[in-house]
Amino acid sequence: MIKIHPLSDVQSQNIGDGTMVWQFCVILKNAKIGENCNINFNVFIENDVVIGNNVTIKPGVQIWDGITIEDNVFIGPNVTFTNDKNPKSKNKDFNLEKTLVRKGASIGANATILPGLTIGENAIIGAGSVVTKDVPAGETWFGNPAKKK
Repeated sequence: MIKIHPLSDVQSQNIGDGTMVWQFCVILKNAKIGENCNINFNVFIENDVVIGNNVTIKPGVQIWDGITIEDNVFIGPNVTFTNDKNPKSKNKDFNLEKTLVRKGASIGANATILPGLTIGENAIIGAGSVVTKDVPAGETWFGNPAKKK
């Protein structure tokens, strides 16, 4: 059974069983969300997004077009994803950069993930880190810019 708080705007019909969507979330029509996910309050999920099973997304996170999050991923509060290396208002030359967060990864609070990157399987990103490069599987990265620790 999917639980959607009545104060959320959930347009997608592609949400798996056991997923909980808290208040003040917006989930657009084409987003795909797996089973047993916990989408905390004040989360925005755009259209071209795939979220696997057993994913936790804490408050204040925006998941933009082009982002894929695999199974068993933890996204901490206020994590910032990006999908454009050269953002400009009304940009006619917008180039969507796809980001992949592999299964079992954990991203700490207030981390920033630049566009077009892969966070490897079971990788850990420390709170407040700015990720500017691909993070290999199983590694722990911290800092600004984030580096292996």
